[in-house]
Amino acid sequence: MSAELQASRRDATLILTISNPGAKNALHPDMYAAAIETLSTAERDDSIRAVILTGADGFFCAGGNLNRLLENRAKDKSEQANSIDNLHGWIEAIRDCPKPVIAAVDGAAAGAGFSLALACDMIVAGASAKFVMAYVKVGLTPDGGGSWFLAQALPRQLATEVLIEGKPVLAPRLHELGLVNKIVADGTALDNALAWADELAGLSPNAVERIKSLVRDARSNSLAQHFEAEKHSFVESLHHRDAQEGINAFLEKRKPHYK
Repeated sequence: MSAELQASRRDATLILTISNPGAKNALHPDMYAAAIETLSTAERDDSIRAVILTGADGFFCAGGNLNRLLENRAKDKSEQANSIDNLHGWIEAIRDCPKPVIAAVDGAAAGAGFSLALACDMIVAGASAKFVMAYVKVGLTPDGGGSWFLAQALPRQLATEVLIEGKPVLAPRLHELGLVNKIVADGTALDNALAWADELAGLSPNAVERIKSLVRDARSNSLAQHFEAEKHSFVESLHHRDAQEGINAFLEKRKPHYK
């Protein structure tokens, strides 16, 4: 079986599964274009309310394939540069997707696999799951935005430690640091992520999309700019059909039903 990104549906949730049997779900360039196209399609599909990114066979993703990287050393530098550009396109597609994206991590998320998990809006991880940026162990530096995400989320000293030492960090530690949302029993990350996605499916799609956008842009905005973004988002949301349904449902003491 070849490396591929498998797409499936459960109710209102799109499940993307990284699959590369025998290679701990190492990434392959063919996955990048498939991921970008699939997320683009999901963006236009109102029946999809959430996306889950996970790995096949109880293992999230080992990151890049070192044998392929060795082969690329014999090629022009543009070969690897183009591959990284496509990986970054996948990362951007996760960030730009208006639907919440949940990483369901069992086993380990290493290298670019860790970056993919960090790009997601929320992370559900098995209690024994490991997260590692081991690029330094083979004389490389991070890609996939890994160093950016860690530097944004952690104090500089901690981010530097994780990246320069390249040692595994267990899920409970990342939960303490605020990078992992939920710790669950090993082997149940996907099931728990699906249950969470089902909850999110009952929320206002318009509000969820706008909140994701506000959070994504908050760190790059000044407070004054963010005030304007919040004002615009609130006013537009108030005049959206979801607000009418949500407010009426609250006043009528019933569950809202969003289209």
